[in-house]
Parts: sequence; C-alpha cells; structure tokens
Amino acid sequence: MVERALPEASVSSAPIAGAAPRRGASIWSALLAEPRVVIAGGFLVLLALAAIFAPLIAPHNPLEQDLMLNTLPPAWVDGAEPGYLLGTDSLGRDLLSRMIYGGRVALTVALVAAFAAGLIGTVLGLLAGFFGGWIDAAVSRLIDIWMAFPPVLLSILLVAVIGTGLTSVILAIVVIDWTRFCRVVRSETLQQARMDYVDAAVVLGTSRWRILFVEILPNLLPVVVVLLSLEMGIAVIVEAVLSFVGLSVSSDMPTWGGLIAEGRQIIYQAWWVLVFPLVLLFATVLAFNQLGDGLRRLVDPVLLR
Repeated sequence: MVERALPEASVSSAPIAGAAPRRGASIWSALLAEPRVVIAGGFLVLLALAAIFAPLIAPHNPLEQDLMLNTLPPAWVDGAEPGYLLGTDSLGRDLLSRMIYGGRVALTVALVAAFAAGLIGTVLGLLAGFFGGWIDAAVSRLIDIWMAFPPVLLSILLVAVIGTGLTSVILAIVVIDWTRFCRVVRSETLQQARMDYVDAAVVLGTSRWRILFVEILPNLLPVVVVLLSLEMGIAVIVEAVLSFVGLSVSSDMPTWGGLIAEGRQIIYQAWWVLVFPLVLLFATVLAFNQLGDGLRRLVDPVLLR
C-alpha cells in the first residue's frame, strides 16, 4: 500500500519478503481456529467433491426407473432392498444418487450466480462510492428500485418470461442479487476513500483508476468474500424454490427442489423422499451461512476490537 511505502522506503526488501508467509500462516491459523469455518467448510468441500465425482460415487443411475422397486424405504427400515441406502422414489429411482446429482445443479448455480452477481455489484459499488456525483445517484436510485420488488417473486417472474433452464436460473439470481454486493461495497468504498493512504496516493500523482482498483479494492476483498459465501446460500435456496415450482432445469435432471416437490406428494407413502433432500438443503444453506459468519468474525474490524 502507498501508506506504508512512504515511511519505509529505506527499509531493505528482506524483511518485507518474509512478512507475506507469516501473514498467510496467521490467516490459515485463524481460519482453522474458528470451529464454524472448519465444520461448514469441510461439509461444503465434501459436498463439492461428491458433486464433481458423482458418476463414480452415485450407486445407481439417477434416471434409471424400476417400478418394481418404487418407494423402497431406507436401508435401516423394514422392507428395504440392499443397494438402496436412502430408499427409492415413486418411480423406483435411487434417492441417494438423485440427491448427489442434484448437488451438481445446486452448487453450479451457487458458484456461478454468486460470482457473477458479486462482480457486477462490486464494480458498480466501487464506482458509486469512489466517484460519487451522478454515478452514485444513478446507482443508488437503481438499487432502490430493484429492492422494491420481492426477490423470490421477481426471480419466478424473470424465469417465467425468459424460459426455464440452468442459464435462466443463474441469470435471474444475478439480476436480483447484485444489489446485495453493491450496497455494502459502496458504503465501504466511501469509508476507504477518506483514508490517509488514498490522500497519499493522490499526492504522488497516482491515477484515480489505479487508486480504485489497486489500492482500495484489495482492502475490500475480505468483505466481498464474506458476501460471496452468504450469497451462495441464498442462490441455493432460490434454485430450490424455482425447481420446486417447475421453473428450473428440465424435469429429467434431478434437483433438490424437484425431489422435495415430489416427496410432498407422497409424504404418507414415502416420507424419506421429502425428508432427506430437505435436510440436505437445510444443511447446505446453514453451512454457507455459518461459513460466511465465521469469516466475518475474522475480518470485521469492529468484531476484532
């Protein structure tokens, strides 16, 4: 940072070179010392590995139907069939395999939609907070208009207009949730723009764009990372809602919301078709929220005082 370069210009580069590893090690130590980060992060890593290696892990083809094996109970319930750990649905499809493949859809939407919304919201928030004037006024009014609509209803409306599919779901989430990033980043940028290191950079003749993206943006990255983790949980919920009402991917592709919708119809004949996907959805959203909250406790300067 420019603020540090001025008083330490005469210091040799050897101590500075050794500072990065110690700082990196301290960050990892702090992360590992936070139980909620370790537990939530470990669960999400296992879920991501299961989704990536689904063809190797899933015991059955998630689309394979066998009406002779319909609504089989889980392995520990009387009447279960070997090889079907969590039972089957109304068409005899293995529930565990469908849940694993459904994780692919949920995590794909979470990652792509969260990063796209974060990119748009962060850039607009930086521009509004740093340059102010008509840019700030236009972005602020746009945020106010966007947040006047209920997010879930707006996402359903968007998908209904542009059509179903994975791309449509991701686009709907991005269009709705970029405001979450923009508001926070704009507020943080306003605070950072008043710091001494920004004034020092201006005195040294640094361009405004370089100050914005090289000096200010790195200081906002911890906040953006926390927002990303929270946004991923929100994206998983939105995708589940859309698939629950039949507005997500095609009906042939398993999704957690689709499994919940099917389980709701046969809750009295096969409770496991509803309960297990619902528990997995709840655990995934809770893991994203706990990860975000744990990261916030590590990077929020107010909480660190």
